[in-house]
Amino acid sequence: MFYPWYDPFPVILDKADLSEADDLAEIHASGFHRGWSPAEIEALLVQDNMIALVGRRGSWFGSRRPVGFLLVRATGDEAEVLTLAVLPAHRRRGIGRLLMEEAMRRLYADRVASLFLEVDEGNEAAVTLYRRLGFKQVGQRGNYYAVKDGPPATALVMRADIV
Repeated sequence: MFYPWYDPFPVILDKADLSEADDLAEIHASGFHRGWSPAEIEALLVQDNMIALVGRRGSWFGSRRPVGFLLVRATGDEAEVLTLAVLPAHRRRGIGRLLMEEAMRRLYADRVASLFLEVDEGNEAAVTLYRRLGFKQVGQRGNYYAVKDGPPATALVMRADIV
């Protein structure tokens, strides 16, 4: 019998590893006009103040390749989401939410007061996710994101209070 709500391969959250920079660059490129290179991702992963999480989904063959990742940099009592990206085939399945909630738990444990991020105002799914996580718009940056076919997009600056 088939149960559409049953997922035999739940998402597993894990710390991102330097050896996965190529996979993370591929995931990033799937969601942004200018994806980051493996070298750029490696440079971020080695920073001491970085929360680097990956979401892995298994398969019948035992593979645990990353399907999404999150990078958050903390400085003092503030932190910033540098990027959140999920492969298109795995979007709208709660992976981004799981990654964000885990990062927010870690920031709370470290007594970080506020988490900031920028998001393309036209990315309704992401804006909705962030609002559900308690983020509120505190500003905007015009002409912030390069767009493949069209003028640059505006970024909403959002903040969530952690503690």
